[in-house]
Amino acid sequence: MDLKFSIIVPVYNRPQEIDELLESLTKQDFQDDFEVLIIEDGSENSSEEVVNKYTLKLNLNYFYKDNSGAGASRNYGMERASGNYFIILDSDVIVPPQYLSEVKKALEYNYTDAFGGPDAAHPSFTALQKAINYSMTSVLTTGGIRGKKKAVGKFQPRSFNLGLSKAAFEKTSGFSKMKAGEDIDLTFRLWENGFETQLINKAFVYHKRRSTIKQFFKQTFAFGTARPILNKKYPETAKLTYWFPSLFIIGIDFAIIAAFFLYWQLLTFYGIYFTCIFLDSLLQNKNLKVALLSVVTTITQFYGYGLGFLESRFLKK
Repeated sequence: MDLKFSIIVPVYNRPQEIDELLESLTKQDFQDDFEVLIIEDGSENSSEEVVNKYTLKLNLNYFYKDNSGAGASRNYGMERASGNYFIILDSDVIVPPQYLSEVKKALEYNYTDAFGGPDAAHPSFTALQKAINYSMTSVLTTGGIRGKKKAVGKFQPRSFNLGLSKAAFEKTSGFSKMKAGEDIDLTFRLWENGFETQLINKAFVYHKRRSTIKQFFKQTFAFGTARPILNKKYPETAKLTYWFPSLFIIGIDFAIIAAFFLYWQLLTFYGIYFTCIFLDSLLQNKNLKVALLSVVTTITQFYGYGLGFLESRFLKK
């Protein structure tokens, strides 16, 4: 098919992020036309002035709407897009110059109605941003499900870097009203309707998460609360591995208590694991501070996701 890309970006009170993203889109080596739709989701700190800087450099459309969340804002943009293939990006990403060219090349070679791409850490990122990126993408923490390796089974795209055909959007009605896990929910509905997904390894973005440790905990907690809801909604997709973070943190707590009674063996196991995290991050990032922070962000991620999962599974109706 003749691919016509529409890039959809919801934004909420983050004009600086949009500035960096739009600047990166002006540097694409892509030869075809593409449009960009910025959906301002009821922000008090508007991005309109920033967007206006790029109206002569990009085929750009700006929309302001009442606040309804990222999923509804993405749907709003796709309903108004003129392309036949939508690319959904978070406002806190920076797109490398070859991004669109790699997407087109991959879809022409192996067309699917949806795709996902990896996230990576740019050299300019802070130590904490690099550590969070490591924890979110490492094979030792998440199994590389955000694109560091080929996934086992079918790939589940994530909304920070996701492609969706117009036909698939019209069939599925896009994102649901879920506040977390809405991208996975969309993937399951795509599969139910016979659409295929794929990982495009070379279509990566630099995901510039401006998170504190507290904010990262809240984000992973929300991810954890979403999984039991998805398991209940799509019981055939439930896996034992979704329990691992919860079992992991229960094990840590038990190991700490056992250590007070001089039973150190289990705590030693966790010590070895976190040492591996430190060494692997050090090898990848070549930075001692990032490696140390990677241990902190990995613990934060496990506790956030694990506690969110347990609360959603056992305490929420």
